[in-house]
Amino acid sequence: MSLKERIYSVLIVSASASLNSGLAGMFPSSRYDPVRTVGNISSAKRALSERDYDFVIVNSPLPDEDGMRFSIDAGGRKNTVVLLLVRSEQYAEFFDRSAEFGVFLIARPISKSSMSLALDWLASARERLRQTEKTVISVEQKMDEIRTVNRAKLLLISELKMNEADAHRYIEKQAMDRCIQKRLVAEEIIKTYGR
Repeated sequence: MSLKERIYSVLIVSASASLNSGLAGMFPSSRYDPVRTVGNISSAKRALSERDYDFVIVNSPLPDEDGMRFSIDAGGRKNTVVLLLVRSEQYAEFFDRSAEFGVFLIARPISKSSMSLALDWLASARERLRQTEKTVISVEQKMDEIRTVNRAKLLLISELKMNEADAHRYIEKQAMDRCIQKRLVAEEIIKTYGR
């Protein structure tokens, strides 16, 4: 799937009516859905507790805080990228505080072309996170398979008095002979001998 075909969910955290109206036209529903706008950090936290968003765009300052802590927390979620909009005179300070946490920063005022470019950065970063998620899931699945096979080996050792090498060989041979995964053989052993 190309990036142009992806649909991203967006949470905009901004108390500025003028910025909100300017951003409204930048999120066509064919590429961004849903797009939700809230006016303060409390509402933003509530929105993030209800669902995950691919992009979180924070316009600092907000009525209840400057948005830095929230941006860092939101960026710490496994599938969210954050863009923090700050006044140009605050850029250096905010960058020093947020860069190590992967929060993207842009100084206001911001042009439509700069915002469009920033959205492309967010899409690129989100896709990188998506690839990392796939790798993590693959590693977790492999670890789960290893745990299952080890549990089956322990049952063969305790119930059939095999040594560890024989139990390992038995599971591998059964898997090869039957053309199935070792995990399936291990699950059968666990069903048979497990308590």
